[in-house]
Amino acid sequence: MLKSTLIAAAALLAFAGTVQAQQTRSWKDFPGVANTSYVDAAGQKALQLSMDIPASPHAVFDAFATSDGFKSWAVAVAQVDLRTGGSIESSYDPKAKIGDANNIKNQIVTFIPDHLLVIRNIQAPEGFAGKGEFQKTVTVIEFTPIDGGQTRVRLTNTGYGDSLEARTVFGHFEWGNAYTLAELKKRFETGAIDRTKGEGAKKNEAADKAVTGK
Repeated sequence: MLKSTLIAAAALLAFAGTVQAQQTRSWKDFPGVANTSYVDAAGQKALQLSMDIPASPHAVFDAFATSDGFKSWAVAVAQVDLRTGGSIESSYDPKAKIGDANNIKNQIVTFIPDHLLVIRNIQAPEGFAGKGEFQKTVTVIEFTPIDGGQTRVRLTNTGYGDSLEARTVFGHFEWGNAYTLAELKKRFETGAIDRTKGEGAKKNEAADKAVTGK
């Protein structure tokens, strides 16, 4: 009984620390990100953020849906198997190998080239708080052409409940997805970045800490 109580207390403290960290950062830290999050008819929350990216839908889609494209701005290691039922496996750690247990792995639910990518998480790094709640959600990424040869990228993460854990994970990704969109925009404004060394490695280290809390 005492052991169970201590475990519960430790979990609560971990969540409290995450919530406190979230209070010091906001999706509003990233100019140009629009937040149109909503609650659906079933009472589940959907996290929805969008940003205009200075590149064509084809180029932006490839930045998510190809191994080299994803590594050019988001992670140090990536392997994309672009097919329904395929996966996007990645890591911020440049020493990671495909197949490692601590990699991030998202299953590709479906996709429409240059228009749509639907994924759900099936593997998260050790230390990722709220993994169970996050894996109940689905992420829809839409690529819409707009004036000036640009693309409006909209990330909609659906399926959040109202538990403390779900609210904590929602807050984590409200900031995290805004950061992702801002980094994507930089990719097409200033060019690709090597995420294995220099400034890119520093970004990866910070992102890994944000995900795992380490």
